[in-house]
Amino acid sequence: MRNRVSEFFESLTGAELARETHRHLWVADWLRVADDYRLFAESARRDGSAWIVSEAGLCSLTALEVARSLSCPEDPALAGLAGKVGANLKAFMDGFGPAIERVEIDGLDRGPLSGFFVPASRGGPCAPAIICIGDEDITLDSMMSRLLPATRGGTTSLLFLAAGASPGRRGVEPEQMLQCWLDYLEARQDVDAQQIAVYGEGTGASRASRLAVSDCRIAAAVCDAGLLTSVARRASVHWMTGVDDRASNGELPPSHRIACPLLMVVGSRSMLREREALELQATYWRAGADCSVVVPNRIPHPLGEVENFIAADNFIVQWLDSKFGAARQFDPVTYL
Repeated sequence: MRNRVSEFFESLTGAELARETHRHLWVADWLRVADDYRLFAESARRDGSAWIVSEAGLCSLTALEVARSLSCPEDPALAGLAGKVGANLKAFMDGFGPAIERVEIDGLDRGPLSGFFVPASRGGPCAPAIICIGDEDITLDSMMSRLLPATRGGTTSLLFLAAGASPGRRGVEPEQMLQCWLDYLEARQDVDAQQIAVYGEGTGASRASRLAVSDCRIAAAVCDAGLLTSVARRASVHWMTGVDDRASNGELPPSHRIACPLLMVVGSRSMLREREALELQATYWRAGADCSVVVPNRIPHPLGEVENFIAADNFIVQWLDSKFGAARQFDPVTYL
């Protein structure tokens, strides 16, 4: 199913995406595929075929994510799409897949914090873990429905957190709340405390960067490397003073450097531009740091762009696995 989706994205052209009737037909087709797999999963569930139930449920979630990526805000089908994703994900969590725990921890003076923990499907008694931080503009359901199939049958546990689900009180930084989650993972006997990574999308990529900078327990980070925060600060200074506050030597202050291996994902998911990511990567290289950049294949059209999320997610998961000890090397810059 994932190969089929990736091939579909690679076959798209901007001219085809610009035709509204084409997009509406594709959205309808993928929604129908999602419904077919959902019904297949429900049938297999009645027959007690747990493995088929799980696989069909994941296929349904993947098809829904394809429909979402092809949709535009004004598309009629988009109105009910979030509900379909939520319902299918709930069905998967209730019985289609592995035990997915809804966890809540005490954020001390920050109030309760909630998330979803997905244990590794195979491996030893304790496994690496990835803290996945969502984007404020994309639902947590969407991120889970996309990443669960990508990590299916893996040796890494996942902790899903919504970017804006647990706002801190005044004076409390987001990374302080994330450190509470680090404490939680360290206390779990099924998590390898020496191999905890963080992955952020959109606004979550900026929060992932701040956590990686502030906490040495992070073993690897997929983030924006602090680039968006730096750009926003420079823009603010320039607006107030008229001075372009760029570092004259192109170096990052030591307090803003990420010490662990890091990967920057160019595109709408992280809001990074290729030129900025490559410039920042060069800065990290000069400091002797492990910094990689991946540029997913994106198909532009008049209403935006469509990205092959299958290829991007596969690469991210494989890159993280390599930092957890898998014997695979990646080029410093990868174009998918």
